[in-house]
Amino acid sequence: MALSDPVRFHPSSTDTSSEPITRPPASLRSTGGPRPVPHQEAVHHIERVDFIRVTLVALAAAAVWFHVWEPFPNVSLIGLVAALVGGYPIFKESIENLLERRMTMELSMTIAILAALAIREFFTALVITLFVLVAEILEGLTVGRGRQAIRDLLDYLPQTVTVLRGRQVEEISVAEVKLTDILLIRPGTHIPVDGTVIRGRSFVDESSITGEPMPAGKAAGDGVYAGTINQSGALEIRTEKVGRETSFGKIIDAVEKAERSRAPIQKTADRLAGYLVYFALVAALLTFLITHNLRSTISVIIVAGACGIAAGTPLAVLGAIGRAARHGSIVKGGLYLERLAAADVVLFDKTGTVTYGTLEVVQITPAEGVSRQALMEAAAIAEWQSEHPIGKAIVETASHDALTIAPADHFEYRPGKGVIANLRGEQIVVGNRFLFRELGLMTPDAAEARGASEVLVARAGTFLGRILVADRLRRETKEALQQIKALGVQIVLVTGDSRTVADAINEEIKFTRVYAELLPEQKTEVVKEFKRGRRVVAMVGDGVNDAPALTEADVGIAMGSGTDVARESADIVLIGSDLRRFADTLRIARRCRRIIMQNFIGTLAVDSAGIGLAAVGLLNPLLAAFIHVTSELTFILNSARLLPRSRSDSAASMRTEGARQLLDGAE
Repeated sequence: MALSDPVRFHPSSTDTSSEPITRPPASLRSTGGPRPVPHQEAVHHIERVDFIRVTLVALAAAAVWFHVWEPFPNVSLIGLVAALVGGYPIFKESIENLLERRMTMELSMTIAILAALAIREFFTALVITLFVLVAEILEGLTVGRGRQAIRDLLDYLPQTVTVLRGRQVEEISVAEVKLTDILLIRPGTHIPVDGTVIRGRSFVDESSITGEPMPAGKAAGDGVYAGTINQSGALEIRTEKVGRETSFGKIIDAVEKAERSRAPIQKTADRLAGYLVYFALVAALLTFLITHNLRSTISVIIVAGACGIAAGTPLAVLGAIGRAARHGSIVKGGLYLERLAAADVVLFDKTGTVTYGTLEVVQITPAEGVSRQALMEAAAIAEWQSEHPIGKAIVETASHDALTIAPADHFEYRPGKGVIANLRGEQIVVGNRFLFRELGLMTPDAAEARGASEVLVARAGTFLGRILVADRLRRETKEALQQIKALGVQIVLVTGDSRTVADAINEEIKFTRVYAELLPEQKTEVVKEFKRGRRVVAMVGDGVNDAPALTEADVGIAMGSGTDVARESADIVLIGSDLRRFADTLRIARRCRRIIMQNFIGTLAVDSAGIGLAAVGLLNPLLAAFIHVTSELTFILNSARLLPRSRSDSAASMRTEGARQLLDGAE
């Protein structure tokens, strides 16, 4: 059946990244502000003309059935007119499809209706028309629900915002917000841009972006997303991304593009629908040649239908992409959703993907007779001027301990070894065992580091102790990867870090295979190696060095916190960098494929049985029409199970989940 055009989410056909995705208020439009291109609203009600047409056909069918028109000589004319007027949209679409050389179910329905009229089966013709019209209306409502579920996302953006310019506070349209503007976000209002908090403390509901039910605490220095809700306190935010460049804008952008794109399985569905039309017409011709029974012939044409496939497949893809968006994953097209569903190997980068990508002090071991304070103070003095991530981690820990750190009089960095500093004539050495041996300093016995980097500290020739610094696993990584393994997918670690670090990570996760000490091009070779083994490979990464492998993989997934290069190279982008979102998206993709295959198999089974029964005269045209429409709606509703729930239902569910987690925490 016919589907309406996709809903357009962009404000103009020449949209730029600096323009926000919103509908300007009437006052702005009247003063010459940005004008949105008229877009087609999602279908969520029955159009008046459709209602009138269905009512006319239903009344005419009832009148024929109850012989209301028998006393009148023009009963044939009235039945004919009602069928032609009611079937006009069906006839129109079948003619358009013929001109485009496309075989569709509208053509077979047109043939069936005209054949019924030709043999004066007016009631049959009217009922077939009625069934088809009602089916199209219900299909439109179902698809409209899917599009409306995505359009609801637009309501997460406000129409006006408060901007701070010097000492002035102005209320302006979102369309006028510029980069670096300072916005005042009051409690209970939506955040319109991606930015950084510069003043204030609050909790922000980020469920529309990350899918997390619990509000996230925000303070100065924390990032915020457009489309989220500020809950408890006022925040001042520096604007960093607006419009389509925001995380929220990219979600809408991706859904819009994905809706217009056609996955290979959708093309297969269209081809199958065409083949079924040919098959139905050939079966009808054979039926007529063998039986010479027009009613059986018409029944064969009517009962065969691939509308459930033709409409159900794009609806399932649309629903899956929309649901993935609600879970914090931007899927850039149905093709990538289909590839992800088939993936049997997932490669994970380590730094910034399964770990936070920032080094932390994980263990402090002072030497005998040395206090923790003395050890950290000496290390922080030496590392104060260092730009190395290890040095920054040590200084940050010392700052949290409120230690007094005096700047060193002299600082020397030894690449790959450590630093040497002098403070009031005392030498402070912070580095690895190679540096200590080089300087003739005492080194302690080797101890297990479990994948962490060991930092030794000495002051005035005296060994003070050691500090272990490591890149920690994300708290959700283990749970997410267990969920992925439970789906029968192999998980593989590919990292440029040392074998020791990779093995330490593997002890906690239990990867299928581990590749360590890889250069970027070697990661790409690993992807190719799996593909040569006829595996469908997904790659998850976040850095510039992951971009080649993301591109080479069958489907590339980038972390939202990663580099722009990685995000542009990827086919799916995770907002919020939570790997559980990827596990959710993988499940959604597989469920989408499963539903589409159910529709394929179900349609073939119903059509085969129906054509056989109709050909031998066991199905009359009315029963054939009923079976056709019922099966079509069944498969469409099967696909509709993937559609995201309404926003109110989702919000209620998230509140319930949040309350449950709070209670769990209290216990």
